[in-house]
Amino acid sequence: MSQSDPITVQTLVSAPPEAAWAAFTDPDAITQWNFASPDWHCPSASVDLREGGRQSARMEARDGSMGFEFGGTYEEVDAPNALALRLDDGRLSHTTFEAAEAGTRVSTTFDPDGTAPPEMQRDGWQAILDNYKRYTDGQVGSG
Repeated sequence: MSQSDPITVQTLVSAPPEAAWAAFTDPDAITQWNFASPDWHCPSASVDLREGGRQSARMEARDGSMGFEFGGTYEEVDAPNALALRLDDGRLSHTTFEAAEAGTRVSTTFDPDGTAPPEMQRDGWQAILDNYKRYTDGQVGSG
């Protein structure tokens, strides 16, 4: 895989597409799952869910040693099927929500950033999607 080949991560959540979509796009929900490891968190998120609208999430180390804003502009909003987000650095992230027998298959394909090894980026985005699955599955069980 070259540094410029898009990377895909995916998971299967135990929720119908509408609930999977809501957990992926609601700012309060995003703060519960949008981090790659337990020593990081997402203290705030904002979503203007429309084409041309912005999404932003604050990512911070729990010890306060570092943090950054991760955001972009929606290029596609097709609820509850697909989202495309043009990240602030110009890369594209595209997420689909497909009904499956056991819930919804959520797949995100993104352009790598050109700095970190592709495998590291895939692992980080997959870890975030795994947190999303844990959160979403927990919401289904508690609903």
